[in-house]
Amino acid sequence: MGEIRLMKGNEALAESMIRSGCDAYFGYPITPQSEVLEYLSNEDPMKRTGMVVLQAESEVAAINMVHGAGGCGKRVMTTSSSPGISLMQEAISYMASAEVPCLIANVMRGGPGLGTIQPSQGDYFQATKGGGHGDYHLIVLAPSTVQEMVNHVRDGFELAEKYRTPVFILADGAIGQMMEKVELFDQIPRKTDAELPQEWATTGRGSRKMRNFITSLNIQPEKMEVINHHLQEKYRTIEKNETRFETYKIEDADYIFTGFGLGARICKKAADMAREKGFKVGVIRPITLYPFPTAVYQKYAGKLKGILDVEMNSGQMVEDVRLAVGDKTRVEFYGRMGGMIPAPDEILEHFEKIFIK
Repeated sequence: MGEIRLMKGNEALAESMIRSGCDAYFGYPITPQSEVLEYLSNEDPMKRTGMVVLQAESEVAAINMVHGAGGCGKRVMTTSSSPGISLMQEAISYMASAEVPCLIANVMRGGPGLGTIQPSQGDYFQATKGGGHGDYHLIVLAPSTVQEMVNHVRDGFELAEKYRTPVFILADGAIGQMMEKVELFDQIPRKTDAELPQEWATTGRGSRKMRNFITSLNIQPEKMEVINHHLQEKYRTIEKNETRFETYKIEDADYIFTGFGLGARICKKAADMAREKGFKVGVIRPITLYPFPTAVYQKYAGKLKGILDVEMNSGQMVEDVRLAVGDKTRVEFYGRMGGMIPAPDEILEHFEKIFIK
């Protein structure tokens, strides 16, 4: 068993970053994820592993530093919250096109605009449908516990390097701020220069005949189309191999509550309360928001009387749920916005109003 600690979500994410062999973190403080930079500054990972921590002058500067370091083959990460992530979108699109691996975490706050510092899930569309310009996707991991904040950092780096793509951790502000017991994994050594990916990274020409160039600028449309086809094929491979989800009391369920992140935790409590009243309710929780676990919804949809999607927004993931099940079952939505968190009894009341009464 690894080391056990009681940790806040943001701090657990930061500690996991160090232990994952991260080479560099570039970030800028914004509530509710500011503890990430604070924790890294206090821990001084340069002394622990040689990891660089730098507070950039803005989110735009931070993400472009990530672009540069990731292009060198380094394991690199940034974090921010909703408005800050919006500022990063241009560079994220560049990295998706140039196939630069990196890890980005968004600890969401209420919007749109500057909004509130309270937790929200309003950035689902931004994360799963591209966010920036062009035809691209990010692998999107959605933690629902502080332990998953730890695990998704380690897994996210591995996925980024496996597929040469930016990977996104989409956590709401409550997951970033809550404290839970976590099990930390042992330190993963940082890669040596000799272990960096020589076949594509800008590590110097060395013994190669040709230099490596990383760019997202391809003026010739014929070449840009080939690159786009390559990216789409990669996304199909990711969809085939990396879809992740969790189910809860689903085998005998007549109804399903579904949500991601904190919302899914609340759905589990609401499902238990529903069963106490005699309603057979289970839960489906997507862990990867992209690729979306369409197949598990399709598998159970035909025998269900209905699905209630619960989110801390105006209804975003519900569109993917409806696409997944088609006309096989009824899909309804319940959400709170602006930083409000739905309570289990609210969900149960809405369920009974919509499906039972």
